[in-house]
Amino acid sequence: MHHFTAQQTRDALPFDRLIAALRAAFAQGASVPLRHNHAIECQGAKGTTLIMPAWSEAGFYGLKTVNIFPGNGARGLPGLHSTYLLHDATTGVPLALIDGNEITSRRTAAAAALGADYLARQDARRLLLLGAGRVGALVPRALRAVRGIREVDVWNPNAERGQALADALRTEGFDARYTTDLEQAARSADIISCATLAHTPLIRGAWLQPGVHLDLIGSFAPQMKEADVDCFAGREVYVDTDEAPLKAGELLDAFASGRFAASDIRANLQQLTRGERPGRTSEDAVTVFKAVGSALEDLTAATLVWRAHLPTD
Repeated sequence: MHHFTAQQTRDALPFDRLIAALRAAFAQGASVPLRHNHAIECQGAKGTTLIMPAWSEAGFYGLKTVNIFPGNGARGLPGLHSTYLLHDATTGVPLALIDGNEITSRRTAAAAALGADYLARQDARRLLLLGAGRVGALVPRALRAVRGIREVDVWNPNAERGQALADALRTEGFDARYTTDLEQAARSADIISCATLAHTPLIRGAWLQPGVHLDLIGSFAPQMKEADVDCFAGREVYVDTDEAPLKAGELLDAFASGRFAASDIRANLQQLTRGERPGRTSEDAVTVFKAVGSALEDLTAATLVWRAHLPTD
């Protein structure tokens, strides 16, 4: 069994290549059972483990485990750790152990960019980014593959980490700054991207201006939420997969309010990539993309890593 390090995984997944691969994968489809969620509690620490399998007709079967421990920030550790096992789908033989953190963070940012390619205005230039963690840090880089993002306002609960990300983005040509005024930044953004583990809404629907695209990619469980109910009622709402309405705290709150229903969701990524449903309908529309992640994305990224390093296998 091969072992691909974080650097090898990263090198095999440039965003232009990964976004293109995800577009094709969603259009083609794969076998993706619902993920398993397990609550973990040990010595006072609480976390969640996700188990995410997927397999495709290309002959690959992958299994990802994700450990999410929100309290890790206080320990100076990332809140998410994952591993990825790639197998031969026809025999079950293990092929590779791949760095799951790189798989998860890069495919999450790439899926957000794929959604934005259908939903954000073509002239979108200014991004408000909530979250300066492993995933959030990649979002501006991924979005730049589909839109001409120039300005980035970074908000993060830990000001030092937020400022550090803004500084790093400036070295890559972004006009980036750290902000503490979420409302002002949201009202002037073309794209708002939330990549946090928040349990209380951060973005208010009243702040959303005509033409903005709201991207919610951090929360993945009923108790987690990054946006309030007003962000959904009367907006053009899309999801990554049909699992999102079952798991996303923001959507569940919106359904419970009676002001937004599952039937109001306009499309998922498979329908968008196949051209079965339209994306943004007008320049003034407010679009919302809610993603909880899919094992299809992980399998797609892992397959790219395998083929990049072992092209003859």
